[in-house]
Amino acid sequence: MFLLLRLAVMGIGLGVIAGTALKVVAPRLAESMQSSIGLPGQTPQQQQLDPGRFEPRLELADLSQRWQQLAAAQKDLKATAFLLVLDDGRYAQLAPDQPMPAASSIKTPILVVALEDLDQGRVKWNEPLQLTKELVGGGAGWMASRPIGTRFPFHEAATEMIRVSDNSATNLVIQRLGGKSAVNARFQAMGLAATVINNWLPDLDGTNTTSARDLARSIALVDTGESLSPRARDHFREIMGTSATDTLIPLGILRGLGKDADKPDPELLSLGITAHNKTGDIGTAYADAALIQLPSGQRAVAAFMVTGPFNDPRSADLIRAMAGAAAQTLVGRP
Repeated sequence: MFLLLRLAVMGIGLGVIAGTALKVVAPRLAESMQSSIGLPGQTPQQQQLDPGRFEPRLELADLSQRWQQLAAAQKDLKATAFLLVLDDGRYAQLAPDQPMPAASSIKTPILVVALEDLDQGRVKWNEPLQLTKELVGGGAGWMASRPIGTRFPFHEAATEMIRVSDNSATNLVIQRLGGKSAVNARFQAMGLAATVINNWLPDLDGTNTTSARDLARSIALVDTGESLSPRARDHFREIMGTSATDTLIPLGILRGLGKDADKPDPELLSLGITAHNKTGDIGTAYADAALIQLPSGQRAVAAFMVTGPFNDPRSADLIRAMAGAAAQTLVGRP
């Protein structure tokens, strides 16, 4: 009986040890097998790259060349562009690091900085921001029509900065974040080398600058989780989703897929596509940058910037044409 009891205890002990060893080793063995054989349906590039990173890996050379051809056809326009599929690293480019007049497109990286401060508790969601004479910005928006001294909650200023591109709201946010120099330092820390605020909005002279890569990167930092908490990322997507202007990248994508509509966003949604975008327009400079969800479930960031004669419709047409070419490459030709 004593011998049987000892054998039973030894058997239980060996079972516990073996079970623990399998629990530790099995996941590593599975991971090793997965990396050696790849997941079903994945390309070699996808197998080597974690989904959702700002890492250009494989250039879509035909698309880059198509953008160059479209830009070259308009001799007196200057265009830059950048696109990156976050899931697999495919990208296209056209002078993506060239600093260009930012116009209102700079409001996207400003929003990222603002939500970082919200994350860190340096600003509060409902904190009142007071309008002063210095911060009143003409052009887009409605806050400039309110009396000096009016207070707006932080979340309203941040939202209206994107929704209707309110310039006074933008200046309120910049001031609350510490002013132009402080925000510029944050841009540099985010790796946005060409993004600089030199003047309060609307900056009709185009002294504020950014680049196509910087605009795409500012959106990617949020969507990949490199910046902002999950709650702040939700705020970012919700605010970007309110943007009222869908006549550049969204309309360009739709036309590239052989369709047209007065309101592109609902039509795109029926195709399994969303484009959360923010435009810029000061007459001599146009820009648009977007987070694009594709029918495949992949996400891409894209940005286009064009300068040319004042209020020349070809500038907006060129952005739409480049966005359409991107759609044909990523989704397919009609």
